[in-house]
Amino acid sequence: MISVVIPVFNEIGSLPELVDQLKPVLEFMKEWEILFVDDGSSDGSTEFLTKLSENDENITLIQFHRNYGKSAALAEGFKLAKGQYLITMDADLQDDPAEFPNLIKKLEDGYDLVSGWKKKRMDPISKRYPSKLFNFVTRLMTGVKIHDFNCGLKIYRKAVVNSLDLYGGRHRYIPALAGHNKFRISEIVVNHRPRVHGVTKYGGSRLFHGFFDLVTIIFMNRYTQQPLHLFGFFGLFCGFASFGVESYVLWKKLYLHHSFYEHLALMLFGAMLFILGLWFFSIGLIAEMISRWSQEQEPRIKQVV
Repeated sequence: MISVVIPVFNEIGSLPELVDQLKPVLEFMKEWEILFVDDGSSDGSTEFLTKLSENDENITLIQFHRNYGKSAALAEGFKLAKGQYLITMDADLQDDPAEFPNLIKKLEDGYDLVSGWKKKRMDPISKRYPSKLFNFVTRLMTGVKIHDFNCGLKIYRKAVVNSLDLYGGRHRYIPALAGHNKFRISEIVVNHRPRVHGVTKYGGSRLFHGFFDLVTIIFMNRYTQQPLHLFGFFGLFCGFASFGVESYVLWKKLYLHHSFYEHLALMLFGAMLFILGLWFFSIGLIAEMISRWSQEQEPRIKQVV
């Protein structure tokens, strides 16, 4: 079964045409469903999708109380999707449903996630060049070798979406999250179309916020299972710095006959470094125990043949 998950936020101009394009592609498949996730629309999208879902048993509407963002929309869509293959796309008609067979074919070549690559992107320069920078930095820092991390058009096996923890802006890094979990990732060039209806939800702040999301993901991926490696490093650094400061004060006392009172501020600084080092070690040990507990709860077996 194929499940198509489509986040929607104020796209009433695109929805009728999108549905008309989706159905001919999906009707060639044995079983399919479309899950529209209405992320707090206020332009009539909700009313249109409500009527659509009432008249077609293959279409489901998930309606939010307010706008929670794309990550939340995808997360809820993934929870309710029944298919073993899941396709995501945007509702603005820039993603082409005619690419579905190509995505499925590539996935069945032995991959777990296949991302679209908008090689010829039909967007203004103000979106294209920040996107190139974003993809270059993400590729460099995560080690996942694809060109377009944030392309909305992707296909996943069910196991991949079950492993994802999406919130905030983490939907931009789904390939990086899947790569960390050792899923096989690939990409294909897809047709990208110019926006005809509505207005873009892209803003300049997204690149700024995306950087912090990337730092969070890299930190979580590298140190979630062994947090003491990070906190222990800072603890050791503070410990050695404290030893160096206090040794310097002692040297002044023994060889230059300075009184400890003359270097009271330096002695206090060394003591603070020592306490800070102990604090880092304590945090690391507590985090290590929490990490061990969470790993015991995580399902490790992919399959038994």
